[in-house]
Amino acid sequence: MTWLRIVLMAAPVFAASLDSLALAQGGVDQRRSGYQDMSPALQQMEDDEMSNPGMLFVQAGAALWKQPAGKAGKSCADCHGAVDTSMKGVATRYPEIPKGMATPVDLDGRIELCRTTQQQAGKPAPESADLLALAAYVTYASRGLPISPPADPRLAPFRAEGEAMFKRREGQLNLSCANCHDTNAGKKLAGALIPQAHPTGYPIYRLEWQTLGSLKRRLRNCLIGMRTDAYAYDAPQYVALELYLMDRAKGMKLEGIGIRP
Repeated sequence: MTWLRIVLMAAPVFAASLDSLALAQGGVDQRRSGYQDMSPALQQMEDDEMSNPGMLFVQAGAALWKQPAGKAGKSCADCHGAVDTSMKGVATRYPEIPKGMATPVDLDGRIELCRTTQQQAGKPAPESADLLALAAYVTYASRGLPISPPADPRLAPFRAEGEAMFKRREGQLNLSCANCHDTNAGKKLAGALIPQAHPTGYPIYRLEWQTLGSLKRRLRNCLIGMRTDAYAYDAPQYVALELYLMDRAKGMKLEGIGIRP
């Protein structure tokens, strides 16, 4: 199926609302994660920690958690202790607004803040192995818990911005996120099934990438596929969009660490 055909199929578009995605007749939750749309073989690979290649990043994150860094000479464990207790549930509630700040950050951003302010170390590069490993290790502590966005009224305008971005057409193909992930979810594009855009498995090991990647990387891929300019990795637009996507996935199980084709 070509991008042009997707455009023709999606016009005019009546984007499904969050309520219609979550509830069908009788109140049955109709939301699906990408995991449910994978083959049994890939599901088994994700479930088996000995087969899931993303677990290599979790192991690397466990080592980094205990490793002193920066001018402060402190490790993550010095402040937070054991990850399975101090970080349990943390990944389910990001993005959020850190204490003393006015704008939200995602989990990667929170790790970067700790790295620069508490450890007084250099800011890790986007998609760097260390940043992905720490994010994977922290996320793994919340595996199986429901996604629980914070009920912070200050997040409302940022979440609304993310929703507007999700529904706004842009790029040479004049597509929006909603065109694919609401209107055409469950159909195929170039042989690949279009998911409903619930970020339940990030950071994710994609077989296409042959490595672990963040939600930002996936969003950038989509923007490039729409033939529009991708934002810089530190752009606030990604955080706003993640806020909206996590709200759509509220109550769904956090997989971390997921696998996708």
